[in-house]
Amino acid sequence: MTPTTDDARKGLSDASDAKGLEALISRAARAGKGAAPVDRWNPDFCGDLDMEIKRDGTWFYLGTPIGRMPLVQLFSSVLRKDEDGKTYLVTPVEKVGIRVEDAHFIAVEVNAAGSGAEQVLTFRTNVGDVVEAGPDHPLRFVDEDETDGLKPYLLVRGRLEALVSRAVMYELAELGEEIDVDGIVMFAVRSKGAVFPVMPADQLRRLSE
Repeated sequence: MTPTTDDARKGLSDASDAKGLEALISRAARAGKGAAPVDRWNPDFCGDLDMEIKRDGTWFYLGTPIGRMPLVQLFSSVLRKDEDGKTYLVTPVEKVGIRVEDAHFIAVEVNAAGSGAEQVLTFRTNVGDVVEAGPDHPLRFVDEDETDGLKPYLLVRGRLEALVSRAVMYELAELGEEIDVDGIVMFAVRSKGAVFPVMPADQLRRLSE
């Protein structure tokens, strides 16, 4: 029998115990394997869940790390970030809010194929997504002096992003080149015909001195 909205609200109200979490897991599993069509679902908001994705990509539930990767992958398949800037787990019958400390995923591996304008950068995330950077999956670079300095992000799907790990960022730096972008020489990387500026080339040279 398909769960009703009342069932979803009851499941969330019981989410502090194992049965409530199991109910959410069951409904997420029925949404299907792989990334679910969450953008097509418009269920009622049922409240916030004590679940958080930490900066290093670890998922926590009730303050405890979720150690089962298949479970993390299941939850990640029903993630959605809405226009309000908040992240939710979405099934056909419920939408519950979770917290995200930085990004939704971590890009843990990159493979470069081809060169120049023909280069394609393919990333793998910590939950198994494989994404080719390009016009539909852009890279952006944020310089945050108050945190970890230069931080690259890859758009995975919808509004969900992966923070590129430090080791992978060093690999990207090796693939970078100086490219004229709107009259400014930028240190940038290419993928699938798109150019993703990192920083002005003269700024990089000053940092290297």
